[in-house]
Amino acid sequence: MATAIADAAATMAAASDDERAGAEIAYGCEECLKHIFAILEEMGFPKGILPLKDLVECGRVRATGFVWMKQKKPSEHYFERAKTLVSYGEEVTAYVEVGKMRKMTGVKSKPVFFWFPLTVAEMSIVDDPNGKEIYFKSSLGVGKECSITAFMTEEERIKFKEIKDGKNDDVDNDRDGDNVDDKVKTTEEKSLDD
Repeated sequence: MATAIADAAATMAAASDDERAGAEIAYGCEECLKHIFAILEEMGFPKGILPLKDLVECGRVRATGFVWMKQKKPSEHYFERAKTLVSYGEEVTAYVEVGKMRKMTGVKSKPVFFWFPLTVAEMSIVDDPNGKEIYFKSSLGVGKECSITAFMTEEERIKFKEIKDGKNDDVDNDRDGDNVDDKVKTTEEKSLDD
Protein backbone atom coordinates (compact mmCIF):
# COMPACT_ATOMS: atom_id res chain seq x y z
CA MET A 1 0.00 0.00 0.00
CA ALA A 2 2.78 2.45 0.94
CA THR A 3 4.57 1.63 -2.31
CA ALA A 4 1.42 2.40 -4.33
CA ILE A 5 1.07 5.77 -2.59
CA ALA A 6 4.74 6.58 -3.19
CA ASP A 7 4.40 5.59 -6.88
CA ALA A 8 1.30 7.79 -7.26
CA ALA A 9 3.12 10.73 -5.66
CA ALA A 10 6.12 10.23 -7.97
CA THR A 11 3.83 10.07 -11.01
CA MET A 12 2.09 13.30 -9.96
CA ALA A 13 5.44 15.05 -9.40
CA ALA A 14 6.66 13.94 -12.85
CA ALA A 15 3.43 15.17 -14.46
CA SER A 16 3.81 18.49 -12.64
CA ASP A 17 7.42 18.82 -13.87
CA ASP A 18 6.31 18.04 -17.44
CA GLU A 19 3.53 20.63 -17.17
CA ARG A 20 6.11 23.27 -16.19
CA ALA A 21 8.75 22.42 -18.80
CA GLY A 22 9.93 25.52 -20.67
CA ALA A 23 8.42 27.92 -18.12
CA GLU A 24 9.37 31.51 -17.40
CA ILE A 25 9.83 31.52 -13.62
CA ALA A 26 10.04 34.42 -11.17
CA TYR A 27 11.15 34.18 -7.53
CA GLY A 28 10.43 36.44 -4.59
CA CYS A 29 7.32 38.44 -3.80
CA GLU A 30 8.13 41.62 -5.74
CA GLU A 31 9.20 39.82 -8.93
CA CYS A 32 6.23 37.44 -8.72
CA LEU A 33 3.77 40.34 -8.38
CA LYS A 34 5.25 42.02 -11.47
CA HIS A 35 4.99 38.72 -13.35
CA ILE A 36 1.39 38.08 -12.24
CA PHE A 37 0.23 41.64 -12.96
CA ALA A 38 1.72 41.43 -16.47
CA ILE A 39 -0.13 38.16 -17.13
CA LEU A 40 -3.42 39.50 -15.73
CA GLU A 41 -3.16 42.65 -17.85
CA GLU A 42 -2.34 40.65 -20.97
CA MET A 43 -5.33 38.36 -20.35
CA GLY A 44 -7.71 41.28 -19.66
CA PHE A 45 -8.24 40.67 -15.92
CA PRO A 46 -7.97 43.36 -13.23
CA LYS A 47 -4.91 43.24 -10.97
CA GLY A 48 -7.01 42.75 -7.86
CA ILE A 49 -8.47 39.40 -8.93
CA LEU A 50 -5.55 37.45 -7.39
CA PRO A 51 -4.54 39.26 -4.17
CA LEU A 52 -1.94 36.67 -3.21
CA LYS A 53 0.44 37.26 -0.29
CA ASP A 54 4.03 36.32 0.49
CA LEU A 55 4.68 34.90 -2.97
CA VAL A 56 7.80 32.79 -3.32
CA GLU A 57 7.54 31.54 -6.92
CA CYS A 58 5.39 31.92 -9.98
CA GLY A 59 5.73 30.70 -13.51
CA ARG A 60 4.18 30.59 -16.94
CA VAL A 61 4.46 28.21 -19.87
CA ARG A 62 3.50 30.36 -22.85
CA ALA A 63 3.06 27.39 -25.18
CA THR A 64 0.29 25.83 -23.07
CA GLY A 65 -0.96 28.81 -21.04
CA PHE A 66 -0.18 27.00 -17.77
CA VAL A 67 0.57 29.35 -14.85
CA TRP A 68 1.28 28.78 -11.17
CA MET A 69 1.76 30.95 -8.13
CA LYS A 70 3.19 29.70 -4.82
CA GLN A 71 2.68 31.48 -1.50
CA LYS A 72 4.48 30.78 1.79
CA LYS A 73 1.12 29.78 3.27
CA PRO A 74 -2.57 29.82 2.27
CA SER A 75 -4.35 33.18 2.43
CA GLU A 76 -7.85 34.64 2.34
CA HIS A 77 -9.28 37.84 0.91
CA TYR A 78 -12.77 39.31 1.30
CA PHE A 79 -13.96 41.10 -1.84
CA GLU A 80 -16.27 43.71 -0.31
CA ARG A 81 -17.88 44.77 -3.59
CA ALA A 82 -18.63 41.17 -4.56
CA LYS A 83 -19.50 40.15 -0.98
CA THR A 84 -17.34 37.04 -1.32
CA LEU A 85 -14.61 35.47 0.81
CA VAL A 86 -11.96 33.74 -1.30
CA SER A 87 -9.34 31.31 0.01
CA TYR A 88 -6.10 30.80 -1.90
CA GLY A 89 -4.04 27.65 -1.28
CA GLU A 90 -0.26 27.56 -1.02
CA GLU A 91 -0.27 26.98 -4.77
CA VAL A 92 -2.73 28.39 -7.29
CA THR A 93 -2.66 27.05 -10.85
CA ALA A 94 -4.61 27.72 -14.04
CA TYR A 95 -4.47 27.63 -17.80
CA VAL A 96 -4.83 31.19 -19.09
CA GLU A 97 -5.89 32.72 -22.36
CA VAL A 98 -7.28 36.13 -23.22
CA GLY A 99 -10.43 36.63 -21.14
CA LYS A 100 -10.33 33.22 -19.45
CA MET A 101 -8.68 31.19 -16.70
CA ARG A 102 -9.65 27.53 -16.73
CA LYS A 103 -8.78 24.31 -14.90
CA MET A 104 -8.03 26.38 -11.81
CA THR A 105 -6.75 24.79 -8.62
CA GLY A 106 -6.11 26.25 -5.18
CA VAL A 107 -8.99 28.77 -5.18
CA LYS A 108 -12.16 28.42 -3.07
CA SER A 109 -14.95 30.93 -2.82
CA LYS A 110 -17.62 31.38 -0.19
CA PRO A 111 -20.22 33.83 -1.44
CA VAL A 112 -22.41 35.33 1.27
CA PHE A 113 -25.52 33.58 -0.07
CA PHE A 114 -23.98 30.05 0.05
CA TRP A 115 -23.42 28.09 3.25
CA PHE A 116 -20.54 26.05 1.84
CA PRO A 117 -17.33 26.98 -0.03
CA LEU A 118 -17.09 26.31 -3.76
CA THR A 119 -13.94 25.39 -5.63
CA VAL A 120 -13.48 27.92 -8.43
CA ALA A 121 -12.76 26.00 -11.64
CA GLU A 122 -12.97 28.79 -14.19
CA MET A 123 -13.15 32.57 -14.56
CA SER A 124 -14.06 34.35 -17.76
CA ILE A 125 -14.69 37.90 -18.89
CA VAL A 126 -18.11 38.36 -20.48
CA ASP A 127 -19.64 41.37 -22.15
CA ASP A 128 -22.96 42.27 -20.62
CA PRO A 129 -25.27 45.02 -21.94
CA ASN A 130 -24.29 47.00 -18.82
CA GLY A 131 -20.54 46.44 -19.25
CA LYS A 132 -17.86 43.86 -18.57
CA GLU A 133 -18.47 41.15 -16.03
CA ILE A 134 -16.40 38.31 -14.64
CA TYR A 135 -18.19 34.97 -14.59
CA PHE A 136 -16.98 32.48 -11.97
CA LYS A 137 -17.83 28.83 -12.49
CA SER A 138 -17.36 26.26 -9.74
CA SER A 139 -16.37 22.64 -10.14
CA LEU A 140 -20.04 21.82 -9.36
CA GLY A 141 -21.25 23.95 -12.26
CA VAL A 142 -22.65 26.70 -10.01
CA GLY A 143 -21.80 30.12 -11.36
CA LYS A 144 -21.70 33.73 -10.27
CA GLU A 145 -21.29 36.89 -12.31
CA CYS A 146 -19.88 40.13 -10.89
CA SER A 147 -18.93 43.51 -12.27
CA ILE A 148 -15.27 43.55 -13.27
CA THR A 149 -14.81 46.69 -11.15
CA ALA A 150 -15.37 44.64 -7.96
CA PHE A 151 -11.88 43.17 -8.50
CA MET A 152 -10.01 46.26 -9.63
CA THR A 153 -7.31 47.87 -7.53
CA GLU A 154 -8.02 51.41 -6.35
CA GLU A 155 -5.68 52.72 -9.07
CA GLU A 156 -7.59 50.78 -11.75
CA ARG A 157 -10.94 52.05 -10.42
CA ILE A 158 -9.76 55.68 -10.55
CA LYS A 159 -8.51 55.26 -14.11
CA PHE A 160 -11.70 53.45 -15.08
CA LYS A 161 -13.89 56.18 -13.57
CA GLU A 162 -11.92 58.86 -15.46
CA ILE A 163 -12.43 56.98 -18.71
CA LYS A 164 -16.12 56.41 -17.96
CA ASP A 165 -16.65 60.08 -17.09
CA GLY A 166 -15.64 61.00 -20.63
CA LYS A 167 -11.97 61.82 -20.34
CA ASN A 168 -11.33 59.01 -22.83
CA ASP A 169 -13.85 57.79 -25.41
CA ASP A 170 -11.98 54.52 -26.11
CA VAL A 171 -13.85 52.48 -23.50
CA ASP A 172 -16.88 50.25 -23.72
CA ASN A 173 -19.94 50.92 -21.58
CA ASP A 174 -18.75 49.38 -18.29
CA ARG A 175 -20.13 50.08 -14.82
CA ASP A 176 -18.21 52.02 -12.20
CA GLY A 177 -18.79 49.38 -9.53
CA ASP A 178 -20.60 51.69 -7.10
CA ASN A 179 -23.68 49.43 -7.17
CA VAL A 180 -22.19 45.99 -7.65
CA ASP A 181 -24.82 44.33 -5.46
CA ASP A 182 -27.42 44.46 -8.22
CA LYS A 183 -24.97 42.90 -10.70
CA VAL A 184 -24.17 39.75 -8.72
CA LYS A 185 -26.18 36.85 -10.11
CA THR A 186 -25.97 33.11 -9.67
CA THR A 187 -26.43 30.71 -12.58
CA GLU A 188 -29.91 29.91 -11.30
CA GLU A 189 -30.93 33.62 -11.25
CA LYS A 190 -29.61 34.09 -14.80
CA SER A 191 -31.73 31.12 -15.94
CA LEU A 192 -34.83 32.69 -14.40
CA ASP A 193 -34.08 35.97 -16.21
CA ASP A 194 -33.85 34.23 -19.63
